[in-house]
Amino acid sequence: MINIEQIQYIKAPASQVYQALTTAAGLAAIWTKELTFSAEPGAINEFRFGDETPTKMQITALTPNQRMDWLCLDSDPEWIGTRVCFELQESNGKTAVTLQHADWRELTDFYRFCNYNWAIFLLSLKQYCESGTGINFQARSF
Repeated sequence: MINIEQIQYIKAPASQVYQALTTAAGLAAIWTKELTFSAEPGAINEFRFGDETPTKMQITALTPNQRMDWLCLDSDPEWIGTRVCFELQESNGKTAVTLQHADWRELTDFYRFCNYNWAIFLLSLKQYCESGTGINFQARSF
């Protein structure tokens, strides 16, 4: 299995970063405005990106101000069965956000494209937490 792993340092407390990652308003600002989201263990959340198959993620772990884990139930076939984890660690007024997208079956061009886009996601999260404005899907051009 292949994993994507990235880290971003944000000048904000972990509670603020966690709030951005675990609310519909936060995820709409940083990822996509077209979503249905509930921050409850077991909840199946849906994220839409234009005409693509909606992405359905089930929350499998949720630890306030520390961690959120998702299991992909439906999306592009390469994502189904993969896991996404956001781990937060606060130190000296900054929060380190480690993102892991695990259990890819193979390294493909789509994997590479997603690796790049997770970096944009983390940049969007940083900008949202530090300045109030993210870079969601609808604000980007592809």
